Amino acid sequence: MVAEVVANGATTSKQIAEACGAGSDCGRCRRTLRAIIAAHHGGNGTRSDRANGTNGAAPAPALGSTRSGTAG
Repeated sequence: MVAEVVANGATTSKQIAEACGAGSDCGRCRRTLRAIIAAHHGGNGTRSDRANGTNGAAPAPALGSTRSGTAG
């Protein structure tokens, strides 16, 4: 259902919520909705994607992965 709404032109999680109710309750799935939008539009969830209206979200890092704040 969500993929159909996105294919029909929804570019924000709010538009998806209005069309089919997904993400309208507690909002916990909105990140997933933004990822679906980004995947549909070929974006990777960067700020430029959101500025261009795709409103994508980058996937969460895999469990067990680490990010170091230091370069090297």
